[in-house]
Amino acid sequence: MTNLTIDHPHDLIGSDQIEGTAVYNRQGEHLGRIASFMVEKRSGQARYAILSFGGFLGIGSDHFPLPWSMLHFDADKGGYVVDLDRQLLDHAPRFAADQRPAYSDAYGRDVHQYYGLIYPW
Repeated sequence: MTNLTIDHPHDLIGSDQIEGTAVYNRQGEHLGRIASFMVEKRSGQARYAILSFGGFLGIGSDHFPLPWSMLHFDADKGGYVVDLDRQLLDHAPRFAADQRPAYSDAYGRDVHQYYGLIYPW
């Protein structure tokens, strides 16, 4: 598990450097880590960061799809910041680490609606 560091002036980053990156809320609370992220096959656009939260040492943790637009990189923290209260995760869309939901339009609308966002596709 790593924190992102900016050691080069480029805006692009490899997926292996994103996975494991810490996620914080605006209050500075550590919410979890990015387990993976979902990329649209044709456009190459990142759609969701999958936040791993809970459990112990990654075992028994839930995975929460966060719309990519919610994340903002904070170089000082070496991770991503989301405007999200930890308690909002109590009822947020989630799945177990060994599962993968069908990322249909209906699922995407539900996830975006939960976080008060408009589903853009």
